[in-house]
Amino acid sequence: MPVITISPRFLQWRRVIQLFNASPAFKINRSTKDSYSDDGYGHRDGMSTALHKCRERIAREVLSQGDVHVVTHIDADGIAAGAIARRCLDRAGIENSIQFVKQLDAETIQSLKDSGRFVWFTDLGSGMISRMAGLECVVTDHHLPEPGRQGSKNNGWHLNPHLFGLDGGQEISGAGLAYTVATAMDTRNRDLVGLAVVGASGDLQDAATCRFEGWNRQMVSAGAELGKVSVQRDIRLFGRQTKPAYKLLQYADDPLLPELSGRERACISFLSDLGIEVRQGEDWRRWIDLTAGEKSAILSRLCRLLITKGFGHRCAARLVGEVYELASEERGTPLRDAREFATLLNSTARYGHADVGLHICLGDRDEYLRRAQSLLQSHRKSIVHGIRFVKSEGIQEFGALQYFNAGAHIRDTVVGIIAGIMLHSRQANPGVPIIGFAEKENGDVKASARTTSPLVSRGVNLSTAIQKVARRVGGMGGGHDIAAGATIPRGTEKDFLVLLDKEIRDQLT
Repeated sequence: MPVITISPRFLQWRRVIQLFNASPAFKINRSTKDSYSDDGYGHRDGMSTALHKCRERIAREVLSQGDVHVVTHIDADGIAAGAIARRCLDRAGIENSIQFVKQLDAETIQSLKDSGRFVWFTDLGSGMISRMAGLECVVTDHHLPEPGRQGSKNNGWHLNPHLFGLDGGQEISGAGLAYTVATAMDTRNRDLVGLAVVGASGDLQDAATCRFEGWNRQMVSAGAELGKVSVQRDIRLFGRQTKPAYKLLQYADDPLLPELSGRERACISFLSDLGIEVRQGEDWRRWIDLTAGEKSAILSRLCRLLITKGFGHRCAARLVGEVYELASEERGTPLRDAREFATLLNSTARYGHADVGLHICLGDRDEYLRRAQSLLQSHRKSIVHGIRFVKSEGIQEFGALQYFNAGAHIRDTVVGIIAGIMLHSRQANPGVPIIGFAEKENGDVKASARTTSPLVSRGVNLSTAIQKVARRVGGMGGGHDIAAGATIPRGTEKDFLVLLDKEIRDQLT
């Protein structure tokens, strides 16, 4: 009998396809290691008592107020968090208003103090705890707290996962924290779980492991049990619900697809060579329009392409993972898929129309959805323009960093998105963090930093580095280990890079 040798590459490719074909839709099983409270949240390693007491205390404090002013961030997570806060306050019969801010600064805090109103900070506030003395407030934020100011109470109430040894960059988002407080206020608010999933998706909290972990996973489990969230194993490329199938391949950046990413004609030919019709009548076929057999064929060829080009099993495995859909939203719309919903929200807030995103989260569609879709088209054009600008100007190396300075050519509200896209492109070195600079309207400079999970596992923490460096040049900053930002005075960019380069080198050694 002849000996049959099976290539290791074949085994890697086959395993990825088996992952996809194993179960296109499934229920999340609760691990025996997890404990769950009545609202679907569990707390681990003996922390449940402290966490439970903190969120219950915040819920009682909010419920005791007759008027609450919500202050939240201008991104998808911030809008979703603000919408959760608004909805639960309305249900409790509490007068409320909402304010969206790019960044919380001393001037904004002083104006809030002068107003005399009770404030609920969602998705921000932890980096400014030391400035809040005299302000009646609660803070539910997942960003790294201000160094040396990590107490749970500062003339207000402070719920932050980092205070309990949890990772706010991967285990829970600002919207998730608002949700857990909302469910402590009233169990009816469990129906807001979809917005919490959208917020976490907007912060890419599933990017590291291709699925949600920690509090996020428990939140998704609760959503699935309620029938609010659908969890599937599918392709992870962006645009499953709305983009033509070839566009998923053309704009793929995690992972980059050799010979396909950025090449429209090559992507159309790729599908045609597999015998897959790219059109159905006058319409382009989307990923959701394809049959299971067609999807499997595409993934099989993509995995084989990645592995034979030397990208390896781990890279190919990132093609498939958990995807999250809002079961009540219409199939084929940007509101069905949590990531697409989050992108729609980003396209409103980052261009000065956060109120449009808020109304959509609260269920006001028609006019607001039309406005949001128009803003989304503009957002996409802005991103394309930003990518082209950086490609034409180039990315500069600077020690253990790389950077680009967009000046006024890229909006400060989207320079972080551009930095993240460029880090996964052929123009950048994925082995070092990237910094993007852009001018702000007030004359300052926004510095947005992005890195990769492998670098984080080696010790890189952009949030702590940028907090420290920004202060030394007269600015302020913060964020997460994998993504952070700062506002610094114009003209200090070079000093900022010098100091940040040293911090990153120290972290790596």
